[in-house]
Amino acid sequence: MKGPEHLPGLTGSPSAAGTGTGTGAEAGPVPGLPAPVVDMSISRRSEDAGNTVNLTVDDGPDPQWTPRILDVLARNGVKAVFCMLGPDARARPELARQVVAAGHRLCNHSVSHDTAMDHKDVGYQEREILDGLRMIQDATGGAPVPYYRAPGGAFTPESRQIAAAHGMRPLGWNVDTRDFERPGADRIVETVEEQLRRGPTVLLHDGGGNRAQTVEALERLLPRLRAEGRTFSFPER
Repeated sequence: MKGPEHLPGLTGSPSAAGTGTGTGAEAGPVPGLPAPVVDMSISRRSEDAGNTVNLTVDDGPDPQWTPRILDVLARNGVKAVFCMLGPDARARPELARQVVAAGHRLCNHSVSHDTAMDHKDVGYQEREILDGLRMIQDATGGAPVPYYRAPGGAFTPESRQIAAAHGMRPLGWNVDTRDFERPGADRIVETVEEQLRRGPTVLLHDGGGNRAQTVEALERLLPRLRAEGRTFSFPER
């Protein structure tokens, strides 16, 4: 699969739906679609109180970079949300199960990482979401998938409701590290430090390209954030 740096919609500013600055992204239930069974608003806050950080890791699982990120997280006692692409989970079920076994949470990141999903018909959106969910659950032996993140933050009211009707809370972010652009580990660290004032949910990547800078940045960030008095949590479900 092509990495995020080659995918339309991921080389400019993140979608307003992802960062929570847009209008209309939080519309109520859409008539004619299954009713939500979890909150269909976009989650960005922590489920725990205090000075928290929620790490979210997109576009894997990747055979080279996911194990390295898992190792950094384990050595620092940190849990994260892994937003997996259905075909990649299906291709690497042992790695998807390793993520679950380590106590991390799963997020459905669709089938084809189409950042123009918000311009496609509802049937297409539904297939991307539900096929991705099935692939991840098949790969992990039916592990819970409590979140759905639209590629590039390309949510619609319909996609949020489809996800929520199948138990997945739409997941946004507050901190966009833009690590897929490979700006250098120093810049990734600086971006997290600068943007955490916006909120606790941090967007990183373990797939789609060389993630050595992301690994290096996490090596530095996790001890630093703890030293600043921050704790690690998960996004609200």
